[in-house]
Amino acid sequence: MDTKPLRYLVAIADQRSFTKAAKLLGVAQPAVSMAIKKLENDLGLVLIHRRDKNINLTDEGQKLLQHARRIVQACDEALLEMSELNELAQGEVRVGIPSMMGSYYFPPILMAFRHQYPTLTLKVIEGGTWQLQKMLEKGELDLSVIVTESLPDNLAIQPLIREEMLVTVATDHAFSELKSVTPETFFEEELVMFKEGYFHRRIVDSLAQSTGMTPKISFETNLIPLIKSITQQGFGISTLLAMVIEKNDQLITRSFEPPIWLDLSIAWRKDSYLSKANQAFLDFVTQHGQR
Repeated sequence: MDTKPLRYLVAIADQRSFTKAAKLLGVAQPAVSMAIKKLENDLGLVLIHRRDKNINLTDEGQKLLQHARRIVQACDEALLEMSELNELAQGEVRVGIPSMMGSYYFPPILMAFRHQYPTLTLKVIEGGTWQLQKMLEKGELDLSVIVTESLPDNLAIQPLIREEMLVTVATDHAFSELKSVTPETFFEEELVMFKEGYFHRRIVDSLAQSTGMTPKISFETNLIPLIKSITQQGFGISTLLAMVIEKNDQLITRSFEPPIWLDLSIAWRKDSYLSKANQAFLDFVTQHGQR
């Protein structure tokens, strides 16, 4: 079977539009329509509902889509592997990094890697660990930093760092008199939190559920400087990793009681080909990033 129609099917499913799929693929829209129609005729199945402008896959189309994604990914990886039989001189690294680590942990590592491998393209995607993990599993990323609290069977990991989640408050907050903060005491306060999908938020939500309390979230933002500013001014308290707190932040941190530790790892798909560029990045981070 020609894999081109399968590639078209994947693009249509993702874009929900023949026109957008054609633009993404860099081909004429009629070519996409004709290829899908021929595929339907060859299979004797209707793969796509064409109702006005609403493009949706049929049940048969959804089943074929699962195979199509795997086939397209396998073809791309085979071509990449063949192209890398020569020395490591070109290639692309697509890595997902949570915002907090992207701002405070990875910058010197990324710059050092770029200096050592100037001919490689480094594409960094920031987001929540849950979102990044899903992108990794779908093949939209090659590597990603994840929290290894529950590791799917289809991912392999290299442990990276262990960081403590710290209760973070203004210098004049009453918590400054405490040695540690219980979850119950923490949830009595107005909170400044990351949005859903970020590992900090997932840990806090899970902690609230286990204590039977409802978080009083006053501010939701993924901007760390804004979280710090709101907390400094006493409009709420937050929780941040130790790596984020700097001496001039005018913030005080306390451990939870009991302490909450996060194990962060860099992950990749077990069943995929890890290109030379990605292997080089993985080796570099393993060597320079662990602590």
